Amino acid sequence: MSTKPNMIKEITPLTPNDCFTIFSRVKTEFDFPLHFHEEYELNLILNASGAKRIVGDHISVIDDVELVLVGPNLPHVWLTHECKTEITEITIQWHKDLFDEKFLKRNQMSFIRQMFDKSLRGISFSKESVIAAVPRLQSLKNTNGFNSVLELLSILNDLSMSKSMSLLSDIGFINSNSLKYNSRRLEKAFDFMHTNYDKDISLKDLAKLTNMTDESFSRFIKKRTGNTFINSLNEIRLGHASRMLIDTTHTITEISYSCGFNNISNFNRLFKKKKHCTPKEFRENFSGNRIFV
Repeated sequence: MSTKPNMIKEITPLTPNDCFTIFSRVKTEFDFPLHFHEEYELNLILNASGAKRIVGDHISVIDDVELVLVGPNLPHVWLTHECKTEITEITIQWHKDLFDEKFLKRNQMSFIRQMFDKSLRGISFSKESVIAAVPRLQSLKNTNGFNSVLELLSILNDLSMSKSMSLLSDIGFINSNSLKYNSRRLEKAFDFMHTNYDKDISLKDLAKLTNMTDESFSRFIKKRTGNTFINSLNEIRLGHASRMLIDTTHTITEISYSCGFNNISNFNRLFKKKKHCTPKEFRENFSGNRIFV
C-alpha cells in the first residue's frame, strides 16, 4: 500500500508590491520538496546533468542545461538523483496577475498569452532557446526598476516565439477548466472527454457533439492539436491515472479501470510508452522520495 506524498504549498518570497523576484544559487544538491505555488516560475538550471525533474505527472532525467516555465499551482520539484556536480540555478517568479487578462488578449501579446496557457502543463524549452536566454537571465539579476520589467517582458516574448517547446504534464493531470483551445467546438469536445474519460467514448460521439462527420472531426482535432482523437483521449486518461497514483492508495488495477482503461495490460503498455516507467515505478517516484538528499 503506497503512502500519499507530502506536497506543500510554497509561500514564495515575492511581495505584493513587487512585479517579480529573481534569485540565483550555486549548490551541490537539490533539497526542496515537491511543491506548488500561485506564481509563475521560470527556472534556469545549469550543470545539473543526471538530476531528475518532476513537473505535474512528468518525470525526466535532465541534461546539463535546461529552462522550464511552470504555471500557477502546478506541482514541481528537482531531485539530485545522479547529479554529482556543482549546480547553478536562477529562478524568476512573478504574480499570476502581473499581466492583466485584457492586456494579454491584445494582438501583440498573443504569443505570450499562448505560452502562459501552455505553462499550466509546464514547458521545457529547447537547448538552443536556453543558450540564447542564459546571458539575459544572468544579467537580469543586475537590472533594477522599470528596465528590469521591460527586460523580463522581452525575454518572455522571445521565449514565446521559440520553435521548440515541450509540454510536460498530461492534460488530464491539471484543472481542465484552465485550458483554452481558441475553438468552441474543440472546447466542447475536450470538456466532454474530461467529464466522461472513465466511460467508453467513440469518435462518433464527439463528431455528433460538434455537428461534424467522423472524418471531419478526426481531421479537425489532428490539425488543431497535433494529436489524434484516441491519443488525446488516452492522454487525458493517463493524466487522471497519474493524479490518482499520487493522490490515492487505490491499486493500479482499480485506477486503470476507473480511468477508462478496460484492459490492465493495455494501460501498463500505454503508461510506460508515455511516462517511460511503469505505474508502480511512477508511484514510487512520488511516495519514495519525500526525503531529498
